[in-house]
Amino acid sequence: MNNILFISCEESVLIIFVAIIIFGPKKIPEIARGIGEGVKFLKKAKNKIQQEIINKK
Repeated sequence: MNNILFISCEESVLIIFVAIIIFGPKKIPEIARGIGEGVKFLKKAKNKIQQEIINKK
């Protein structure tokens, strides 16, 4: 049984199906793009903070 983030494959399919019904198939790529940009921003911020901490030592 494959679990992604502690949920089964059937639950994953159900969540995706509900998301398509709620947001529509045209809106989902925009949502995914926004989430990707947010993750990218957080990674950059984390790396910048780590570099500042390393440089202060």
